[in-house]
Amino acid sequence: MSRAAAAAAAEAALIGRAGGALAGAGSAPSGDGQTLERHTGTVKWFDATRGFGFIVSEQGGGDILVHFSVLRDHGRRSLPEGARVECLAAHRDRGLQARQILSFDLSTAIGPDHDLLARPRERVDPVALADQAGPPEPVRVKWFNRLKGYGFLVRDGDDGDIFVHMETFRRAGILDIQPDQRLIARIADGRKGPLAVQVDPAD
Repeated sequence: MSRAAAAAAAEAALIGRAGGALAGAGSAPSGDGQTLERHTGTVKWFDATRGFGFIVSEQGGGDILVHFSVLRDHGRRSLPEGARVECLAAHRDRGLQARQILSFDLSTAIGPDHDLLARPRERVDPVALADQAGPPEPVRVKWFNRLKGYGFLVRDGDDGDIFVHMETFRRAGILDIQPDQRLIARIADGRKGPLAVQVDPAD
């Protein structure tokens, strides 16, 4: 058997064992005397339907099994591929399993956020707020996530976030969006804070 085939077979076996273990796992137990290790890593994949996935640990020791039950405290049932995670994990017979999620960063995600897609969308039409927007002013991109379809702008000398939707960029014909990119924007007060209703290139 080739090395690649052996690796694929090993991972398939691990997934099968994980599925059997999770069938009776329920919520991660606490106070069971097990030693917990702090790990940071990246979500390798997460099956939102089956309710589990794996994190690639930067500390080594093999992939870390993540069951959706440890995400409940964060109001989630899944994590998107590529998200960075910090967790406490315990050694089980079948490998490491996350017992507590300490933090996660979704801005690094490269896969769809199934939790976000499953939520009812609050429709905010920036065009409807155009009459309430201020005059054009210089801003820059703080960050933008194409998978989520939105990001934030900031004014020079002001750290306050200004929400911007992907459709606002599309209307302006701006398809390449980078951090610190300079823009000209008209900003209105939305229900949840400042909202860019129009953006244009700065040059």
